[in-house]
Amino acid sequence: MKLSYAVVAFLAAASFTAGASAQLKPSSGARLKPPAMAPSTPAAAEPAPARDSASAEKEKAGALAAAGWLVVLDRRDWGTAWEASSSVFRGSVPLDKWMDAIPKLRAPLGNLVERKQAQAVYKTTLQGRPDGDYVTVLFDSKFEHKQVQETVTMVRDSDGQWRVTGYSAG
Repeated sequence: MKLSYAVVAFLAAASFTAGASAQLKPSSGARLKPPAMAPSTPAAAEPAPARDSASAEKEKAGALAAAGWLVVLDRRDWGTAWEASSSVFRGSVPLDKWMDAIPKLRAPLGNLVERKQAQAVYKTTLQGRPDGDYVTVLFDSKFEHKQVQETVTMVRDSDGQWRVTGYSAG
């Protein structure tokens, strides 16, 4: 990760404890994966639990909100992106620091060419955070000058709206 990416990643991670940030951010471009299971004999194997449709809907809603927030960043509307973030994010990343750091991160990338959602993961707990609804969304993003993976972590606020609580690009 280059220094300019580290600045925004650090600012975004300020809304998490170190453990929660590590829990959400894959290393070396790896995708988020479920924990490895110990091998079992075929006779003892149990069918995988059906995916919870409520979790899938939350992943979908969180991913849609994350994509919308990224569009605001793509327009270089830094202030609106900050205002649309969660209160925890705004409390951890003061507006003046955000307004200084985010243009330095995004300017070298150039304009967005293409962005594809790679993965969305719903969780109800994050280390060091109160229980709630969290969705971490990974996007493979191609800009004029560089390809990056953007990680946007959303939280469902008390008003039911999904808002950004963490962002990194690298």
